[in-house]
Amino acid sequence: VQLQASGGGLVQAGGSLRLSCAASGSIFSINVMGWYRQAPGKQRELVALITSGSTTNYADSVKGRFTISRDNAKNTVYLQMNSLKPEDTAVYYCNVDLYQGRATRMNYWGKGTQVTVSS
Repeated sequence: VQLQASGGGLVQAGGSLRLSCAASGSIFSINVMGWYRQAPGKQRELVALITSGSTTNYADSVKGRFTISRDNAKNTVYLQMNSLKPEDTAVYYCNVDLYQGRATRMNYWGKGTQVTVSS
């Protein structure tokens, strides 16, 4: 299974970016899809996740500004980031919890995409 993330970049404070992460390969079904981020000198933290039933969960720091969504037909998860702040600067990683067979549950990380917000 491969996770291909895209959409990162440089944006001014107050701007928007949309991240995408597409999963491909031997996939039977996908449970939870999520986004994490890691800023320099800090631990990786959860940004948002979405379950197969479209239940979402957000870090308090991004509530009201970020929206996670998924397209099950495309095995893709999105993160719409609005009202970006310099403290959102980090490498963003997608994470997918899936089944490769009826009983083979696996967890995969994408390679990360850089988001830089200038003040």
